Amino acid sequence: MIQFDIDQWSAWAPGLPTIADWQGWASEARSPDADAQPDVAFLPAMQRRRLSPLARMVFSVAWPLADGRPPMPLIFVSRHGETGRSLELLRELAVEQPLSPTQFSLSVHNAVIGLWSILRQDSSEMSAIAGERDGLEHGLLEAATLLAEGAPEVLLVVAEETPPELYASWIDDVPFSYAVALRLTRGSDWSLSLAENRAQLDAPQYPNALNLVRALVEPTSLIHHPWKKRLWTWQRNH
Repeated sequence: MIQFDIDQWSAWAPGLPTIADWQGWASEARSPDADAQPDVAFLPAMQRRRLSPLARMVFSVAWPLADGRPPMPLIFVSRHGETGRSLELLRELAVEQPLSPTQFSLSVHNAVIGLWSILRQDSSEMSAIAGERDGLEHGLLEAATLLAEGAPEVLLVVAEETPPELYASWIDDVPFSYAVALRLTRGSDWSLSLAENRAQLDAPQYPNALNLVRALVEPTSLIHHPWKKRLWTWQRNH
């Protein structure tokens, strides 16, 4: 079992930029708006143009949690990553067109943390994780390790974008584009434990990052997240 505090959090989905919006979503009074875009107006226009939709979501939730604070480690979690950019590169390959070096470099899984490090001029330790459906928990384990090694705070960001239509038959765990950022510190407000999924419980309807947002806004003190043979339990202790 590990313990930690969620010092501050932020989440974004199309049409759900504020905590009040997420409270409406949790009570099923609000739905995502597919046409909405994340606000990254805090970046210069030249820098904004380099950001993919996924990167824009990450920056929109993570920047407010890091702004005005000392440099901190960042853990970025995404099961699917830059699917849109990667698909465009594959299409160019299919018709034997030369690939853009810039587009290729920005399509790799750690491109987001590279851009974050450059734009924030932050050389802290950063990791990009391509986990399964419980990637949030694996990211939290990584963050807890950094806290135990002395980091005062760690930024954990989980993000997925709606996959291109071509991938719809294979990617079934992204109900809508979303990004969730947590600023974690040492403490005992929350605990996370792992057990064997003996009852073979099914995975919940929503990705667990969204289940956590629901628990934060309602609030809820207990979350069970089964995935394959693993059963993760989140407990709010205070």
